[in-house]
Amino acid sequence: MLSRSTAINRINHITRNLTTTATRNNSTMSAQVTRTPTKTVYAQETPEGVGATVRRSIGTYALRNLSPFLMLDHAKIQKGSGFPDHPHRGQSTVTYCLKGKMGHEDFTGAAGTLEPGDVQWMTAGRGIVHSEMPVFDGDYDEVEGMQLWVDLPADKKMIEPSYQEKKAADIDTAKPADGVTIKVISGKSHGVEGFVRPVGGCWFLDVRLEKPGATVFQEIPEGWTGFAYIISGSAQFGEEATPTNKFNTVVFSAEPGQNGVQITRPEGTTEETRLLVIAGEPLDQPCVQHGPFVVTSQREVLQAMVDYQTGRNGFENAPRWKSKLGAPLRGD
Repeated sequence: MLSRSTAINRINHITRNLTTTATRNNSTMSAQVTRTPTKTVYAQETPEGVGATVRRSIGTYALRNLSPFLMLDHAKIQKGSGFPDHPHRGQSTVTYCLKGKMGHEDFTGAAGTLEPGDVQWMTAGRGIVHSEMPVFDGDYDEVEGMQLWVDLPADKKMIEPSYQEKKAADIDTAKPADGVTIKVISGKSHGVEGFVRPVGGCWFLDVRLEKPGATVFQEIPEGWTGFAYIISGSAQFGEEATPTNKFNTVVFSAEPGQNGVQITRPEGTTEETRLLVIAGEPLDQPCVQHGPFVVTSQREVLQAMVDYQTGRNGFENAPRWKSKLGAPLRGD
């Protein structure tokens, strides 16, 4: 049997070890280890929809297989152009309005109008047909927005479609440093948590660096695919000394221990730095894409095309549905 003094000494020793271990673990958890750029792709202008032009980076020859992300477009749409009735299967789309108004209508009955700062999160699942059209009812001649396509896990590709809209006033904002504002559309940033979709979800953050030299460390889950798209100005990432200018997509490294990215607006710049920081868990599955159909095999591509043309397996409403928004470009 241990003496009382020996027992007390052993308890103190164990307590000190536990405290030291906890401190070490907390220190490790709080350490900021930044990711660095691994690839930079300029978003080239390309025609899309009817008469519209988009800047596309993800989904081009220069940047494919960035799972779970399929496509990223920065669209500027004028009168007489848009994206009338078209189908989707197997992915989610995130549409973020930057300027003007963008209308949405789909064959489930969902409809809405996005204004600056509003976001729409649509899960196509087994099938949906929708129309996305600019709305010109104010003193502007151009609508500007971002659209991201996110792959769905294989076992979720045939779920029922859904649509969610979030107004700018309902999106929480983090202000972690002087001259730094982060709209948390989805994911987490400095104690603020956005709405997160359980299917086809990702982190989607709108970061503004309002002053030259402003800097922030943004958490990104370890192992997740992460990138930034620069809407305006320029930014530096990690220890990278060379600034990257607007209209570029910067893909980040994902080494063990890297739990975020340091973002800095270069000194001496006059234009506000605004960028989207986006991250998602990569999917360990085949990805076969044919236009708006994203599945896991060529057989499923053919099935999606037949289903859409014949109105089956999720596309039952397709043959008889026409959007009101798309009517001007359909000519009916």
